[in-house]
Amino acid sequence: MGAIELEGLTKHYGAVVGIDDLTFSVEGGEIFGFLGPNGAGKTTAIRTLLGLLSPTSGTARVLGADVRDEGALVEARRRVGYLPADLGFDEGATGEQILDLHGRIKGDSRREALLARFDPPIERPIREYSTGNEQMLGIVQAFMHDPDLVIMDEPTSGLDPLKQERFHEFLAEESARGTTVFFSSHVLSEVRQVCDRVGILRDGRLAALEDVETLLSRGGKRVRIRVEGSLDPTDLALPGAFDAESVGDALAFTYAGEYDALLSRLAELDVIDVEIGEPPLEDVFMHYYGEEGETDDEGSTARRAEVADA
Repeated sequence: MGAIELEGLTKHYGAVVGIDDLTFSVEGGEIFGFLGPNGAGKTTAIRTLLGLLSPTSGTARVLGADVRDEGALVEARRRVGYLPADLGFDEGATGEQILDLHGRIKGDSRREALLARFDPPIERPIREYSTGNEQMLGIVQAFMHDPDLVIMDEPTSGLDPLKQERFHEFLAEESARGTTVFFSSHVLSEVRQVCDRVGILRDGRLAALEDVETLLSRGGKRVRIRVEGSLDPTDLALPGAFDAESVGDALAFTYAGEYDALLSRLAELDVIDVEIGEPPLEDVFMHYYGEEGETDDEGSTARRAEVADA
């Protein structure tokens, strides 16, 4: 049995789709990334898994507890850590008071070790926290009772690059200890660094379920090149190159072909500068999941965003 199992999990808000017919599982000890643009339904799925929303149809099991069985889910949630997108801490309380409250409810056996690692200023009131410090406090409260499963909604939001790196290293250690990690994100580079597998959500539906290497092989790279003289988009008409566009004095395109072919073509040019990086997550949707990666229209996307990722 997986740590999380979804079977046709559906949540509609009247005629608006929150999530629709989600079926997949997350194995114990796995770091699973739940991907999608804002408004795709990630937060609705997380809230339904935690019993904060009732499914319209279908079900899910969290650590073996059916999300429709309130009693069983309450017991299972004692072994679950949760980091919401909106932490909602009392701004007048100090970080220490916040942790004391959570500790009384669920335990805090790892509190001191986590505070030494993430170091939020617990003596100060929340109103004086930076966004990054508040997120660090949220991470401590999510893990301090040594949960078997941790569910997080955009966990690195507000963290600077050094703190993000520290957090990613921590997740790898937690996975090695057997902790299951499930988190939503729209940052492809973050997913590449820490996840074993990913589920891609589009308009509340599962567009793909992939291991990270497969996802990245389909996503290609975003290339930006400057040369002596001018360069027309047709000059880089290589197999696997698409979306070429002029950006100032540079040419930018997405490349998913053979790298030897790209390097051979670049060697024929007087290159001044070249940059190669990850494509935006939205490009992965659009180019590798076809119609599944497209939104119906701007209005429907906005309406979904209001209810799905509020």
